[in-house]
Amino acid sequence: MEIGDSQHGNGKGKGNADTYQRWTKDDSNLLLGLLAKAMEYGLDDANGSLSKLNVENFILPRLNAKTRFPKTYSNYLSLMIWFKNQYNNINELMCNNFGFGWDPVGKKVTASDNVWEEYLNVSLVHDFQ
Repeated sequence: MEIGDSQHGNGKGKGNADTYQRWTKDDSNLLLGLLAKAMEYGLDDANGSLSKLNVENFILPRLNAKTRFPKTYSNYLSLMIWFKNQYNNINELMCNNFGFGWDPVGKKVTASDNVWEEYLNVSLVHDFQ
């Protein structure tokens, strides 16, 4: 599985098509583990984020040592934007819609078939207005 990247093919990102590297599921899982370790080691700032220096000195060397295609800081930022968008989508779903829950074991959103059906029908109607 590959994860989208806001820089891929749109010409808007800081990176260019020649340096673009798609994130695989394994790559992104490895990054998440490294981010957790960085937080455990206290490398995060007061606001909970990592500085560019810490990403380039702690995260990327360890990530690139274990991945097939090296990632840059720009690739990292792009994936962080993708993660933030996914989080915001799930958060909106959970906070603004009755009947949804979270399965901590399966790590997925849960709802009855009726709730999903109603949500999808409302979403489709909203998209076409």
